[in-house]
Amino acid sequence: MPVDASEFAAALGQHAAGVCLMTVRDGIDDVGTTVSSVMSVSAAPPLVAVGLTAGGYPAEVLEEVGTCALTVLAAPHAIVASRFASAGRPSARHLLEAVPWTRAPGSDAIVLAGGLTALDCRLDRLVEAGDHVLALLAVSEVLPGDASAPPLLRHRGRYVDPTGSAAGRA
Repeated sequence: MPVDASEFAAALGQHAAGVCLMTVRDGIDDVGTTVSSVMSVSAAPPLVAVGLTAGGYPAEVLEEVGTCALTVLAAPHAIVASRFASAGRPSARHLLEAVPWTRAPGSDAIVLAGGLTALDCRLDRLVEAGDHVLALLAVSEVLPGDASAPPLLRHRGRYVDPTGSAAGRA
């Protein structure tokens, strides 16, 4: 008997996950999306995997451009995470008007100030995985951040500050 999609989502919602902002600069604009399906794949060579909606614009732009940045978000970034998780969002720069950021040296993608760390990445390959794709990203540079900041977590459909307060709806 197939697993019910809502039951599956509820079960995985029990798993607390770190939250990242993936950004891509495509020459004309900046595209970004909130991701909580990020995992370390290999230390040698350094690879991470990011789960993206198949056929979604972020996956399409990443495949076309071939580079991106991942900012590991801190608890104060909950509002930014919500903005980038919503459908029909405008350019990344418009969503970050009051948020300080810089650009990663290799990808030229946006990196948020105040993140725990950031990764400047090159797309190794996309792997089809049901209604998602796994983007395997080769890490070309680790960018320092504020390692002492509390991380932003996603748990039970909400952004959570591990110091105790719910940070907002995911």
